[in-house]
Amino acid sequence: MKYLIDSSAWIEYLRGSKAGEKVYEILKEDNEIYTLSINIGEVISKVKRDNGQIEIAYNSLTSNVNILGITPEIAKEAGLLHAQLKEKINSISLADTFMIASAKAIYAKILTCDEHFKNFKEAIIIQN
Repeated sequence: MKYLIDSSAWIEYLRGSKAGEKVYEILKEDNEIYTLSINIGEVISKVKRDNGQIEIAYNSLTSNVNILGITPEIAKEAGLLHAQLKEKINSISLADTFMIASAKAIYAKILTCDEHFKNFKEAIIIQN
């Protein structure tokens, strides 16, 4: 199975929470794992703000996944989706719509802890 792991799921993985344990199980199975560069940036920002181990976090993310590049087509789809959804879901970020557009492009499931993905068939929401 293909999974695109969201920043929220990576953060829980690094924390070792119950949700993080679910991410760990998926990582150790025979799955294709992807993340976006922007997710690496979001996770590193959170780790830094929490005074965590930046290099350990960075190495964990980059050694366990395929880094999915953003094509101009994905960027266009993400921008259109963001404009459409922003009125309904104020908390949705452009990074979130990049996740949705990217997951659709590679036929992957988004692994996330963020509830604002709940109405997207591409999302699997994990909880603590």
